[in-house]
Amino acid sequence: MQITKTDAQNLMAKITLVVEPADYAEQVDKEIRSIRQKANVPGFRPGKVPASLVKKMYGKAVLAETINKVIGEKLYDYIREQKLNILGEPLSNEQETPELDFDNQDTFTFVFDIALAPEFNAKLTASNKLTWYDVTVTDEMVENQVKSYADRYGKYEHPETAAVGDMLRGNLVEQKEGGKSINNQVLAIDKMKAAEQKKFIGAKEGDVITFNPKKAYGNEAELMSLLELKKEEVADMKSDFNFELVTITRHEPAAIDQELFDKVFGAGTVKGEKEFRDRVKADMKGNMEEDAKYKFGIDAKAAIMKKMEKLEFPEDFLKRWLKTANKELTDEQIEKDWAQTLDSLRWQLAKDQLAEQFEIKVEKADVDNYAKEIARMQFLQYGLTHVEDQYLEQFAADMLKDENQTRGIYERCIENKIFDALKGVVKLDTKTISYEDFVKLQ
Repeated sequence: MQITKTDAQNLMAKITLVVEPADYAEQVDKEIRSIRQKANVPGFRPGKVPASLVKKMYGKAVLAETINKVIGEKLYDYIREQKLNILGEPLSNEQETPELDFDNQDTFTFVFDIALAPEFNAKLTASNKLTWYDVTVTDEMVENQVKSYADRYGKYEHPETAAVGDMLRGNLVEQKEGGKSINNQVLAIDKMKAAEQKKFIGAKEGDVITFNPKKAYGNEAELMSLLELKKEEVADMKSDFNFELVTITRHEPAAIDQELFDKVFGAGTVKGEKEFRDRVKADMKGNMEEDAKYKFGIDAKAAIMKKMEKLEFPEDFLKRWLKTANKELTDEQIEKDWAQTLDSLRWQLAKDQLAEQFEIKVEKADVDNYAKEIARMQFLQYGLTHVEDQYLEQFAADMLKDENQTRGIYERCIENKIFDALKGVVKLDTKTISYEDFVKLQ
């Protein structure tokens, strides 16, 4: 097969493939023989259909399919051998590709347009200065986290008398003829203003308390929720209400003891309050370091993208390729997302170059571990701090059944390895910072 490439102009080039009988004849004959063995043609026993008849019936289709397969293989082999860094995929140049005549030709010419990536250098060096944030975990933060665990694993009780912080459930009746009546409503008295709040403190189940919701809350949203009002009804609602107290519910935090330690970290994992607090602090520090890594990645990516921002691309070709790859895309959608598309392309090119520079490889274990970490973080959102490995692995395995999620995790693994490598290359300015100030940066 003859393959030639034109010199690139404005990052565009053409690859011409001339396909001759030697490139396809053997494969075509093999396929015809295979079809002959299976062909079911009236008047002939299976496997006894004349080869000439099979060729007449199926020859053009087999020839077209075989040539299509051959040019696909040879085209991509050529691109790899020539180490061409192409954008998107080659597209058929219909204007320059001669019309095919399978009846009278045995040599065929195909022309493809290709777009080449521009020359660029995404690499960062010691001349690039980036900040690494060392986020401080204070005793107050540890104390708040301990209280959070105590609240999470606490229990609900029903005391005899109401106090600030309790949840009161009962029936509301407006003190005017034809007024509103709402059963089984909940009051949170800690949100009330002091004058009205006093009326509820010390109340018992069965008591009827008269109060004014507007004076108690004064907040439009609270009144709409409590009294089931529309926005336009709030201004006219000035009535007193009777509240018949049915139940008092109080949340009592768990005691800071071994039972709590076992619930948070697993039975026997930590022993004693000091070890528990040390573990809480270590976990918080670990989470802060993960957040610092994420922030470093954002800053590193911004520095890299700064180097890539002036790159120009053969935009007409890329838009054509997008429409070819996704038939549902409209011109309007492509134009709307074009700036984002170019940014994604710049970042992909940069990642490819940096991954090559640092000889980065992502193994299956990397993908599995990252999926497990995602699972662990999702369990944490529900307050589950101690989840056995087998459940994390099952959750991760289910996640990785989705090809899109797997691809996204794979790309994230590459990015994380790039950022880890860059941390050892750039000039690192370590800055100790409070959690509050770090949150503001984020």
